[in-house]
Amino acid sequence: MEKLDLLVWDDQPMTVDVPGLRSLTVSTAAGLEKPSILMGRGSELKALLELWVDSYDVWRDVVDQVPGDLYLVTSSEPQQRSDTPGLLTHLSFFPKPDRLTDAEFFRGWHEVHTPTTGDLHPLRQGYTRDAVARALTDSPPVRGIVSEYFVTEDYLDPSRLFGSKEALQASVEELPLYADFADVSSCPLYALEP
Repeated sequence: MEKLDLLVWDDQPMTVDVPGLRSLTVSTAAGLEKPSILMGRGSELKALLELWVDSYDVWRDVVDQVPGDLYLVTSSEPQQRSDTPGLLTHLSFFPKPDRLTDAEFFRGWHEVHTPTTGDLHPLRQGYTRDAVARALTDSPPVRGIVSEYFVTEDYLDPSRLFGSKEALQASVEELPLYADFADVSSCPLYALEP
């Protein structure tokens, strides 16, 4: 079984029907009046589709039905998502800086940054980390796609979204180990109910 992440940039129907589809999660732009964190191309993103399929070979059928930037990913859950209903997803996506080797990138992202994110977001309700194996469409280079889950009220209040000033400073110092600030995109999304 494999996972595909589809970044969608246009308003369109969000249904996909392909052979071997095990599950589909559709998250659309939250449209918050004052989102806590909106970076890069995040304001342009209309939706994220996460598809678990028997084989990624159906990818052309996926983008025929919902055009966008499609990536084959490996997915990890450093913090399992809680079953709290109606969570908001804070999505971030970013390329690997050319100055970093793959080993440096994954060490900085997975081994240095991931363990400290609980201090950065102490009220977070889950964390999914998708590492892009390869782009399946002619898409911008993306190597990391991260979904962090929050109760909306916690997300909208910076004093609840972030932990201590020290945790925030540590996150800023870790960023160059896996990404360049100017190339990070992020935005809030809400998952559509199945």
